[in-house]
Amino acid sequence: MKPQPGVALTTAMVALTLTTGLVEAVSFLALGPVFTAVQTGNLLFLGFAVAGEGGFSTVASMVSLAGFVVGALLGARLESAVDLRGGHWFPVALAVESALLAIAGVVAWGMGPVGGTLSAVHGTVTAIVAVAMGLRNVTTMRAKVPDLPTTVATRALTALLAPLALDSQIPAGVRNQGRRVASVGAMFLGGLLGAWLLHQGVQAAAVLLAVAALVVTTGAGYELARRRGRPASQGLP
Repeated sequence: MKPQPGVALTTAMVALTLTTGLVEAVSFLALGPVFTAVQTGNLLFLGFAVAGEGGFSTVASMVSLAGFVVGALLGARLESAVDLRGGHWFPVALAVESALLAIAGVVAWGMGPVGGTLSAVHGTVTAIVAVAMGLRNVTTMRAKVPDLPTTVATRALTALLAPLALDSQIPAGVRNQGRRVASVGAMFLGGLLGAWLLHQGVQAAAVLLAVAALVVTTGAGYELARRRGRPASQGLP
């Protein structure tokens, strides 16, 4: 069953966008530099690495990309199967994503900084997180909340700015602009918070475990709101 639009779903998507910033802070600053959710950046890193420029790791980028592909395929299969049975796939998907992130956090416990070459631990954590983010992208695409894809902010930023220039093809309005501000702001705050935590000496593993807890709490919060029967008309579309 498709999640009902409303304030609960919108809030969930904003929270997930925040977690993307946290995840990518860990990915870039502690595992890579590599991205696990924003595969556009990762593909660029891979291109730079193949060209031998910028000091990027071909192996790290390929591991992330492979994990993401696996996660997207598994996510599509899982969510479709739950959907066909009439189940609510949104909280199920977030629970599975949370479990993957928690596993990554456990594997990463005690992990040191990236050395000259990608270690087995760093590669394993990168792969697991990328699987989780591949699943996440399927989840958010299926949820279809405008301006809140949770793993990119470029389109939301563009849509936020266009109405200011009186572009009639991109809808304005308080609700639309509110989602866009939330999308851009949550991504920034997530990255800022993740970087600050790592700078303060918090282990990357602890950040991943915290993200896992936030993701599963987000899914549980949405499910609780759904069971309470909050009407969609009370929230944002």
